[in-house]
Amino acid sequence: MLMETQVYKAGDAPVRAYTIERKTKETQISVNLCLDGGEVKVSTGIGFFDHMLHALAFYAGFGLELEARGDLEVDGHHTVEDTGIVLGQAFCRAIGDRKGIRRFASAYVPMDEALGFTALDISNRPFLVYEAEMPQERMGEYDACLTEEFMRAFAVNGGLTLHMKALYGRNSHHITEALFKSLGLALKDAVKIEGSGVTSTKGVL
Repeated sequence: MLMETQVYKAGDAPVRAYTIERKTKETQISVNLCLDGGEVKVSTGIGFFDHMLHALAFYAGFGLELEARGDLEVDGHHTVEDTGIVLGQAFCRAIGDRKGIRRFASAYVPMDEALGFTALDISNRPFLVYEAEMPQERMGEYDACLTEEFMRAFAVNGGLTLHMKALYGRNSHHITEALFKSLGLALKDAVKIEGSGVTSTKGVL
């Protein structure tokens, strides 16, 4: 089950925002995303994941209200992956026809001993390259391997070519946080409006 709503300002002037809700037998997720700023409220039932999503939205400059309920009695996989799916869908619809956006961006983020890097293209050609060794398998109730699942779901549903790499690090918390923050910073640059046409030699994205 999927419910979607385009968000408008007064006078029907569209803003880059989207509201979406997705229900399955495993998860129920609602997302209200605004690419041009706003309050950040996140609740998924997984504390560390909430922390990462909040950091992502904060450094991207996005407004984000996200609530997820999942089968955490099984594990966090469905909740994390499905959150990536729904957030990616909201992003894809909020960005619209992609006219005028900078499109390409990259960012490095140091987090104590760890260094994370993200490069992305809002290309409408989904692809993920992910290289990040995690020394510890869990951070609280969050499995370190789920970061790759989230990023893949977000990239595929958001229409992103996404490359992420942990250059080094000894603490999985620091490595993961550096990756989420670098994604936020890269998205902030990539969604900036710099013109009126499509940023492509093909004329379409």
